[in-house]
Amino acid sequence: MSLGWKVFLLPFRPKSQEVIPMQSVTVLSQAKLNLSLAITGKRSDGFHSLVSVVSQVSLHDELTVNLSESGFTLACDNPEVPLNSSNLILKAAALYNELSGYSGGAHFLLKKVIPMGAGLGGGSSNAVAAITALGQLTGKPIDPAILLNRVAELGSDCPLFLSRNLNVMRGRGELITALPKDVKARFKQRQVVIFKPDFGISTAWAYKRMAELKNAYTPSEQAEKHLDQWINNLSAPIEDLLFNGMQAPAFLKFPSLAIMSEHLKKTFGLKVLMSGSGSACFAILPLKNCPTKEELTRVIQEVLGNTAFVCIAALVG
Repeated sequence: MSLGWKVFLLPFRPKSQEVIPMQSVTVLSQAKLNLSLAITGKRSDGFHSLVSVVSQVSLHDELTVNLSESGFTLACDNPEVPLNSSNLILKAAALYNELSGYSGGAHFLLKKVIPMGAGLGGGSSNAVAAITALGQLTGKPIDPAILLNRVAELGSDCPLFLSRNLNVMRGRGELITALPKDVKARFKQRQVVIFKPDFGISTAWAYKRMAELKNAYTPSEQAEKHLDQWINNLSAPIEDLLFNGMQAPAFLKFPSLAIMSEHLKKTFGLKVLMSGSGSACFAILPLKNCPTKEELTRVIQEVLGNTAFVCIAALVG
């Protein structure tokens, strides 16, 4: 699984040789970046089809789960996170009960670090983290093949977080294929700067805008050809892969992102790409002569303001 975890055992009952069941577990819920994202068209079910290379990154939320007798509750250190049934954590818990037959409950405590409305998959990652934690605590993990199909009902990004692989997403995001090992080697020890302005971009707006624009979609044959060429050319750098068909309409509506992109290119020679539907963007950092986090933060906040989120993270794949 892609989620690191540490365990706290409560309560302790001093009986010799007794196996103490886990009552609490903390799992790490990682963000993702779309290193390439081609939206190839709108499907008959209302979703959009895509071809996307996705890497998880070391940027993560932290989810602590404590079992209870009944019902699921959620608390979070970010007041903007909804704590009702609209939250994917609680939807995932209900799905876990359906699939596992578990009749008890749990309290979830979310330490939120991944920005919201960013295109970083934080909500989907939280959902998979919740199911992972419940499986650990109850001793009733869900069969991966069953889970792969069902978590897609919660969100198109959810299947991605069931593995740590560097993956290609197809369909509406539920079809996952791991990239070959020799391709993954290009991502070793690579870091990215991730930044987000103090506004988000609605995913629904982004897809609606693409549908309205002419020539916004990338033909699937073109997307697959670009991906195949990059995979088969082992000397091709990661930067040659970077593409996001959703970026142009977003940058038109939010010109500060376009200005920021040009500013980082001019200052540090970095190629900026938006992740998913935004508004978070990122750039692959060079292995040599890499700017410091302080330098990057100063330049980014010069354009986006002091409230802009900035972090350095490692690609995980």
